[in-house]
Amino acid sequence: MTDRPRDFLHLRREPASGIEAVTARFLGHAYDMHHHDEWLVGVTHDGVQDFYCRGARRQSTAGRVILIEPGERHDGQALREPGFRYSMLYLPQAWLRRAMGGSDAGIGFRRTLADDRRLGGAIGRACHALFGTASPLASDAALDDLALHLRRHLGAAEPAPVPAGDPAIAERAMDCLQAHAATAFGLDALARAAGAADRFQLARIFRRRFGTSPHACLIELRLARARALLRAGVPPAEAALAAGFSDQSHLGRRFRRAYGLTPAAYRSGRTNVPDAALPPG
Repeated sequence: MTDRPRDFLHLRREPASGIEAVTARFLGHAYDMHHHDEWLVGVTHDGVQDFYCRGARRQSTAGRVILIEPGERHDGQALREPGFRYSMLYLPQAWLRRAMGGSDAGIGFRRTLADDRRLGGAIGRACHALFGTASPLASDAALDDLALHLRRHLGAAEPAPVPAGDPAIAERAMDCLQAHAATAFGLDALARAAGAADRFQLARIFRRRFGTSPHACLIELRLARARALLRAGVPPAEAALAAGFSDQSHLGRRFRRAYGLTPAAYRSGRTNVPDAALPPG
C-alpha cells in the first residue's frame, strides 16, 4: 500500500540577510487570514494553491509565481486532492531596499499572480541554496539573480551601469579564491578583499576577465583540490572537508557533474578523465 502524502512545512532562515525560505505541502486548509512585514515571492510546484488577496480569491497552479507585498492580508488552502506544494521566500524590506539600489520608494507588485518561468526558476534556485549545502558565494549569487528577475514585477528602474573598474580587481579576487578555497565567505567579503566598489562590480569584472562567476570558479578550485587528494589516496569524506565541501555527498554530486564518475571510483583509478592542474594554495 502506498502511503498518502501528508502536510509538511520546512523553514530555513539565512542569518546574513534575514531571508526566510519555506517549502511546504498542504492537502486542505493551509493557513488563516494573516499578513507579513516582508515581501513574499513564491512558486507553486504542483496542485492548485487557492488564496485570498487584494479583494479576490486566486488560484496558483504549477509554475505560477505568487507576489505579495508587506501588509497584504492573505490565507491559503488546497482546492482538491492531493493538495498543493510550493516554495516561498520572505524578503525583509531592508534587503529588498538594498537590492533595488538603496530605495524602495514607488515600487510595488503590479499583480499578485504572474506567469514568469524565469522568476519561478530563480525563486526555486534561491530556496535550494538556502536549504542546501550551498556556500555563501552560491547563496549570494542566487539572491542577486532573484533580485534581477524581480525588478520588472516591482516597476523598479533599471540600476545605474556598474563602473568598469580596475581589471586588477579580478586578479586580486582570483588570488583570494585560490588562497582561501577551502574556507567559507560571501560575495561582499570577496569584493572588499579585491578592492571592488561592491559585489556587483566584482561580478562584472570577474566575468569579463575569466568568463565565469566567482562561485563557479571556487567550485572548480575545490574540485581540483579534491582530485589531487583522492589521487594521493585520501578517503572521499576527508578529501571533501579538506577541499572545502560541506560533506562527502556534496563533493559526490559536484564530482559526478564535472567528471562523470564518483570520487570513490576516481580514487580507485577506474577512470581515464584527464587531470587538471592543481592551482596554488
